[in-house]
Amino acid sequence: MNSHDQFRELIEAYALGSLDSADRALIEAHLASGCAECAKALEEARWLVSQLAYLAPNAKPSDMLKGRLLQTVRAEAAGPVRQETVRGGIPWWLWLGVAALLLFSVYSAWNEQHLRSTVANLQQQAEAQRIERQKLEEQLRVAKLQAHEAMIWMDPKSVKIMLPPKDPKMPQLEAMWHPELGLCVRGWKVPSPGDNRVLQLWLIPKAGGKPMPSVTFWPDASGTFSAMVENPPDAMSATQALAITEEPIGGSSQPTSAPMWVGGVS
Repeated sequence: MNSHDQFRELIEAYALGSLDSADRALIEAHLASGCAECAKALEEARWLVSQLAYLAPNAKPSDMLKGRLLQTVRAEAAGPVRQETVRGGIPWWLWLGVAALLLFSVYSAWNEQHLRSTVANLQQQAEAQRIERQKLEEQLRVAKLQAHEAMIWMDPKSVKIMLPPKDPKMPQLEAMWHPELGLCVRGWKVPSPGDNRVLQLWLIPKAGGKPMPSVTFWPDASGTFSAMVENPPDAMSATQALAITEEPIGGSSQPTSAPMWVGGVS
């Protein structure tokens, strides 16, 4: 056994503060001699002892446990002082330290798993709340839009514009333009546009300029749609007609197909 093995057990007990005065003086004299390996071992042992305090859960002992501990301490104080070791020369306190560390490790692993489970549940709840909030926001947006459209269709200041189809087999559309609230176009039993295609509204100016692009939209499964323009790109008095064409998804800056519906603005 080398000198480092000789002092190894004393170093761990020294870090715990459980050595008697003779052993404590012996290990301190050895450390004072400048042994780097034992000094490093003492540093590791002290670090381990410091971590035990963080691993231990906060708990207040019961009155019954306090009483039993006091009885044990009194009995130990009254009896002869002895140092117990187990077979193989390992001190009993070292076994207790190992057992305590094992218990702390098990508790730490359980606590970590419990925290992970809690965090996962909170994340699931937050995601569910986010989805629900998005649904409510969308419902609120649709409700506001419907209320706005209803105001346009019911206000006496609105001007009704009929949009007859170029194809007699297609349904007629209608629009309502309010000078302040905006423009709303709607239709029923309108066929869906082709793949990757949308319907787009255009405002034809009286001055003979280029058509002004406006909103794009799709009819639903029943062929119904309602498209609203809160801020039309041109004034109603400066607009000659409304037109609807079929365009690529995303819309176009200028029409790429012949108008399917056209209606003059009075």
